[in-house]
Amino acid sequence: MRFTSSATLQTLRGFELSPRAITIVPKAAHYRQRLLDMIAAAERRIVIVALYLQQDEAGQEILDALYRAKAARPVLDIVIVVDWFRAQRGLIGAGKQPGNSAWYCAERQRQGLDVPIYGVPVQTRELFGVLHLKGSVIDDCVIYSGASLNNVYLHKFDKYRLDRYHLIHSKPLADAFQGLVQHVLDSKAANRLDLPSPPTSRSLRADIRQLRTSLKRMAYETFQASDSAEGLRVIPLLGVGKQNPLNRTICQLVAASHQRLTLCTPYFNPPRVLIDEINRALVRGVVIDIIVGDKIANDFYVPPEQPFSVSSVLPYLYEKNLRNFAQKHQQAIAERRLNLFVWNDPGHSYHSKGIWVDERYTLLTGNNLNPRGFRLDLENALLIDDPKAQWAAERDQELEQIKQHVSRVEHFDQLQAFDEYPKRVRRFLQRVRFTRIERLLYRML
Repeated sequence: MRFTSSATLQTLRGFELSPRAITIVPKAAHYRQRLLDMIAAAERRIVIVALYLQQDEAGQEILDALYRAKAARPVLDIVIVVDWFRAQRGLIGAGKQPGNSAWYCAERQRQGLDVPIYGVPVQTRELFGVLHLKGSVIDDCVIYSGASLNNVYLHKFDKYRLDRYHLIHSKPLADAFQGLVQHVLDSKAANRLDLPSPPTSRSLRADIRQLRTSLKRMAYETFQASDSAEGLRVIPLLGVGKQNPLNRTICQLVAASHQRLTLCTPYFNPPRVLIDEINRALVRGVVIDIIVGDKIANDFYVPPEQPFSVSSVLPYLYEKNLRNFAQKHQQAIAERRLNLFVWNDPGHSYHSKGIWVDERYTLLTGNNLNPRGFRLDLENALLIDDPKAQWAAERDQELEQIKQHVSRVEHFDQLQAFDEYPKRVRRFLQRVRFTRIERLLYRML
């Protein structure tokens, strides 16, 4: 499929905003404090949605704040939504663990208050899709970030994982977010994780399949939105499965670029349809910036001296993709029509994702712009349309902040080649190639 016009973007329904309605929080530690402050001040509703709420110091801090808010205002409507499978397993490589759901149950019993925590499965197995929705609601503010809730994402101690953090004050948008979450929770597949004896995943298979089918037809309610594309507005998007509305909009954004296009992703593995649009943008003269994480800034990276695990191969796969892409486009890199920026703040990790198009469009999303995000996970996004450049200064400032720790790839051979990888990584990648499952593997990442 080829996307050639920006007309479709201008017909999307969005909620009108003033520039003052959007606040960008610059750092993870600031975001943690802002989240805690907003929970404490909440008067009517709190809807927290994340891939996971982790049992660690930052997770405990958030959960305690929610229970305190409920104790102070019993009528406060609080709902927490996480991925069903992720909540019931331990950390990868950490051995057998009970998962966060056991902690949720213990905290509910200890606190003696009803703060429901729901798990939502979007596939019958975690490998084939997770709840990757982003965006929480506190009263009439939508808090949008790709960050989950744990020590590193919230910079509780010495390490942080860079993400994007936006607060959008809009009652119609907040209502649309809460309405969507409620539609998801109405499914029989969604169940409480803070109550003892939740149903088994096996017993929910039929309900999960029915939920996934309904999700493909689901969308944000936009009856309060506007069709006008004359002023600043925010457009909520939802997508799961192939050729969904969010995927189409992402490709349409790239196709609509005329002067400059910027993409952020921590995992460089773009689907073919997106690569094709990037290549077409280069041909028509668009200057393209792509900001990715260095492999050692990847959350799956494991130093060579530490025990090997299959997941530790992933950063090398992403770097291999980036090197091949850079080699193919070396002339464009030399002419500075293509700028590949690698982010690395030693000791920290990178999780930013999004798209900036010319001086008009900014996409906030948790979608990693990879095959998994385009086919398997339940994803969403907020598209900010700014035809009069009312929000241009704040937009540019955020991009500059993201670029604080980047270096430009001047030549593809700056990136490690296969024969420079650790022996166990090379051996695994060779085995994958020999068994001919490499192509399938990339579609799952």
